[in-house]
Amino acid sequence: MRHEYRPPQRRSRLTRRGRLALFLGTLIAIGAAVLIPILRGGEAPQTPRTLLIPEGWRAPQVYAAVDRELKLPPGSTKAAVPTAGLALPAEAKGNPEGYLFPATYPVTSSSTPATLLAHMVRTANEKLATRAVADGGRAHGMTPYQTATLASIIEAEAESRADMGRVARVVHNRLAKSMPLQMDSTINYALNRSTLDTTLSDTRIDSPFNTYERQGLPPTPIDSPGLQAMAAAVAPTPGDWLFFVTVKQGDTRFSATYEEHKKHVAEFNRLRVNAGPRTGQAGPAGK
Repeated sequence: MRHEYRPPQRRSRLTRRGRLALFLGTLIAIGAAVLIPILRGGEAPQTPRTLLIPEGWRAPQVYAAVDRELKLPPGSTKAAVPTAGLALPAEAKGNPEGYLFPATYPVTSSSTPATLLAHMVRTANEKLATRAVADGGRAHGMTPYQTATLASIIEAEAESRADMGRVARVVHNRLAKSMPLQMDSTINYALNRSTLDTTLSDTRIDSPFNTYERQGLPPTPIDSPGLQAMAAAVAPTPGDWLFFVTVKQGDTRFSATYEEHKKHVAEFNRLRVNAGPRTGQAGPAGK
């Protein structure tokens, strides 16, 4: 087969100006390719919402609040606890009660029940590890978990922050004398309720949280104590009190003897009869 002869073609060569234009064009193309994803992902940072966990809330209340904030079906946060990898002490046996520290937490689109619970537990561990709380707990022979448990009782029983140290002293004095704590708050926890009216039959329930019949601290905390309750637990106000009763709002009376306490309870009962239920709250041996 005959082949047509073609003269060799000369390769085109860029001028110096042409090479510069090509180089600049390449840089622009690369910059545009990088810039587009940056512009797409460079949205303004979102402003976090906030989730408030008040002092004294129990774990179920915290779970429900997280479910509402994240718009999840009820029970979602509770179901996430076993797999959330929470940094709980061995004594807790996987139960975060008492370690869902009361505070205000940021909530974003990436928040999950696990991340929020982990933040709460991490905060509780940090507060229990502060020098004052940790050293004070050791001085009383308490582990951080026992400190959280005692603090949870103080949080539930003290009507005001000013009373926390004295309530703590009553607990310490009773423990030192091997007396049952006789706290209505632990009965309420066992019965899953909140009330100021504890009956005699209530104090006879079969529960490890019945501190009328069982000595020592309950097996777990009964709510989420704040830092002030933790501080009171390890540094109680000096005193010889063994009893207390909140006769009326703003009037909690502490007694060293049962005879004195009975007089205060009589005043509590008289005011309750005159004003109806929920006038005050009886403390240890207040029935």
